[in-house]
Amino acid sequence: MTTLYACLGSGNCMKPWLAMRQLDQTFELTLIDVLKGEQKSPDYLAINPLGVVPFLVTDTGMGIGESNAMLWYLADGSPLMPQDASGRAEALQWMFFEQSKLEPFISPARFFTTILPDQRGARADDIAAWQAAARPGLARLNAHLSDRTFMLAQGYTIADIAIFGYVHVMEEAGLALTDYPAISAWIDAVANTPDFRPLSALGQSRARAA
Repeated sequence: MTTLYACLGSGNCMKPWLAMRQLDQTFELTLIDVLKGEQKSPDYLAINPLGVVPFLVTDTGMGIGESNAMLWYLADGSPLMPQDASGRAEALQWMFFEQSKLEPFISPARFFTTILPDQRGARADDIAAWQAAARPGLARLNAHLSDRTFMLAQGYTIADIAIFGYVHVMEEAGLALTDYPAISAWIDAVANTPDFRPLSALGQSRARAA
């Protein structure tokens, strides 16, 4: 059975988990407590030598790192995969954008603002820099979404899931969602897709009894 190694509260871990939930794919979920350093334990390093999460082990035993690569693999042949070459290229464009212009800034700002708030003061300058670096990407995303419901014209796809992971928790990074009304409307649209599950439900598997 496919196994997803993930940690609670992670936008990157949410991506493959949500895709499998919405595609009704059977999988097991193994939680790794990164705050306790479990990702560097010998047992986990034997599974993923890079010592990071998320990590997907397919039912054939292949290991896949990088959340957006997992989405591409999981969505192959499904309605979540863009229908033609141009749509797939556009999806990849936005997935690369997410990992270069959004996630590297929203994620650490959120980490030291909300997940480890006791370090917020010591990292105040870093948080401010990450927030400033995130705003141009968020402005571009907001402009893109100003005349559409989802990222691609064809509708809801893995491009939406990829970007949703961290953008929907931007306020936990100290970024005002009210500054981006089109993003806010898009977040609501994604949250209303069939079989959507919120980040707070990440601990749920979809393993079935034999």
